[in-house]
Amino acid sequence: MTLKQETAYAEPDDWVFASEKVQGRMPPWADTLLDRFLQPAAKRAGITKWVGFHTFRHTYSTLLKANGEDVKVVQELMRHANITTTMNIYTKALTPAKREAQSRVVDVLLDRSRIAKGSATENAA
Repeated sequence: MTLKQETAYAEPDDWVFASEKVQGRMPPWADTLLDRFLQPAAKRAGITKWVGFHTFRHTYSTLLKANGEDVKVVQELMRHANITTTMNIYTKALTPAKREAQSRVVDVLLDRSRIAKGSATENAA
């Protein structure tokens, strides 16, 4: 069953997310969506911080970077004119990524790659 068959506002000119107050001729106000749907859903999910539409932009940017996407690609998908905006405001480093990066620096400083290679050679013999 399609959405148009399930909704009370199935006319071609009606909005997909239609306001009940104007019989589907306009979308609901953003504040209404936040108050009636988004905030209650966040609360049910156990999220205690305020969640707004911009929260999704921050999450999207952070997940793109965490998935290894190129910084320039993230900037363009976010439609930012300046890469500094993308990286300094929208993208956060996730804790596991920070730990992994720190571990790689420690490995280099302690020359652990040489030690690991020596152990592997000894174990193979």
